Amino acid sequence: MFVETVQMQNDFYHQLYGELRPYVFEQNKELAGNPANKSMLEGWAKEDARYAISLATETQLGMTINARNLELMLRRLSALPLAEAHLFSEKLYAATKDIAPSLIRYTEATDYDRLTRRNLRAAAKKLPQPNVNKSPDVRLISETRDADTQAAAVLIFASSGLSFDLCLKQAGRMSVRDAKALFKTAFEHLQPYDAVLRELENVHLQFELVTSASCFAQLKRHRMATIIAQDYDPQLGVTVPPSVRAIGRQKEFMDIVHRSEDAYCQIKHKLPFAAAYVLTNAHRKRVLMKLNARELYHLSRLRADAHAQWDIRELSEKMLKQARKVMPLTLMMACGKDSFPALQKKVF
Repeated sequence: MFVETVQMQNDFYHQLYGELRPYVFEQNKELAGNPANKSMLEGWAKEDARYAISLATETQLGMTINARNLELMLRRLSALPLAEAHLFSEKLYAATKDIAPSLIRYTEATDYDRLTRRNLRAAAKKLPQPNVNKSPDVRLISETRDADTQAAAVLIFASSGLSFDLCLKQAGRMSVRDAKALFKTAFEHLQPYDAVLRELENVHLQFELVTSASCFAQLKRHRMATIIAQDYDPQLGVTVPPSVRAIGRQKEFMDIVHRSEDAYCQIKHKLPFAAAYVLTNAHRKRVLMKLNARELYHLSRLRADAHAQWDIRELSEKMLKQARKVMPLTLMMACGKDSFPALQKKVF
């Protein structure tokens, strides 16, 4: 059943790509006029078709890692309830054990690694289980209080000999005009490829997100953030690429989703940890993401840009819109790279 389901998804992927490719070229005639853009446009069509294939689909990756993190990775992988993770841990250890045998020693799962999350899941199941209510895709749930004042105080602190208490008092007494002038001084010579000052790491935001597997694969690359993710949950629905709707294949797409969910439910009954393998890249999970203002700048530069993949671009733009409401001065210059020249002209 699993193999048949995956084959069905893969067959639909090829059909979908065959129809999405001419659609993408038609929608981007100017880019399509340059043969150098052929691979990029084909990639866009493949990206959207990929929402129909399973999370079991294999990929390749390159990894650079130090001995300390390798040892931790081996131990964590061996603690997971998935056979694939155990096998990967064994193969990775076999490939590296002779390089630094005195450093890579503690590779077996400890009780802390194996049992802590399992026991927390068991404890959570004992709690009352309310119906899953629909959540917005992006919700700002907490932020640093008086973030602009806090950020202004840190800017003053870094550029003076005053204690932080005095800096905070000075920032608190500033008029809106003076505070804006201070931030403009910090951003005056900023370019789209520059990282903003480290002082902005002192103000934080926390979001609850509902994101597709395709979007999450990109979101989790932002390692300065703290990301806590739940399991994939069919009750959260799926993300359907707008291009799939545009070519009139949403009905067939949702049929693939429903048949995948049928297989998921049957597998989950016997193998709960392996069931998610058969879900698609369109399926969603809930994510808690905490990041500082400096990281939100970085996220926005890359992901709120017109050239970013549409799913994570929409997510990033929603995050930035909500964040600007609580720290407008701190995020004065936060935007995608493509929007930076226009925003700089407007502000300065």
